[in-house]
Amino acid sequence: MTNTASFISNFWDDLVAHDRQYHFLVLIGFIGSFGFIRLSTRLMRSPRVPWWPGSVVSEGGLHVHHHVFGIVTMMVAGVVSFALSDVGFWYEVCALAFGIGLGLTLDEFALWLHLDDVYWAEQGRSSIDATLIAAAGMGLILLGASPYEVHIEEWTAAVIAVLLFVAWAGLLFVCFAKGRLYHGMLGLVVLPVAIYGAVRLGKPTSAWARRFYRTRWPKKLAKAEVRFRPDRRTEQVKKWIRDAVGGTPTHEYEARIASRRPPPSE
Repeated sequence: MTNTASFISNFWDDLVAHDRQYHFLVLIGFIGSFGFIRLSTRLMRSPRVPWWPGSVVSEGGLHVHHHVFGIVTMMVAGVVSFALSDVGFWYEVCALAFGIGLGLTLDEFALWLHLDDVYWAEQGRSSIDATLIAAAGMGLILLGASPYEVHIEEWTAAVIAVLLFVAWAGLLFVCFAKGRLYHGMLGLVVLPVAIYGAVRLGKPTSAWARRFYRTRWPKKLAKAEVRFRPDRRTEQVKKWIRDAVGGTPTHEYEARIASRRPPPSE
């Protein structure tokens, strides 16, 4: 017990020495709130625990999603932290609260994109991707990945730095356009990952494929469809991770979502 307490104390002192304690608290709040809310939502639809509290629904049928509480928590934590005259205990509380709000908000990331309750549908899996990417990015920064530190002494260095960041942003744009979200998010802090993702083949459902492959490079589209087929081992691993973290999609949910969509225009 003494060794454990000593390890925790030394770890915290090391974070404080490098001014990373606030970032660590954001990460802890983020992972903790995401883990709790995912566990809670899975228990809510389990017949084995009927006593577990359900969603917040008004008498008129309005469903208040938990990302609303997350947004409010981040707003309050941000405003209070800006109002503080100095860092300290309450600043640490704000960092932890901001992480909690971030976890609640990113857990329903798919609802931002689709503007519909797709939490348990296949489209809702993008929330898992966003959360894993955000956690990985914050973890890399916490471990010391600081690619944006620039020491400018001459105007030529400033020009080179601007050109580098513009090129970096272009690589990230290509990654996201090609549907390579993991490469794009990790590429925010690791340049070689951004380069790798930008030069690789885009996914057949991506904006890049719709803009270029279908009109200019049909052979690449055919290659992409073979490369990213649903039974691909990588896709199966991703599916297993998403199921383990967020639960399996509900087919009845997907049918209900599909029934509300307008028919395609002729």
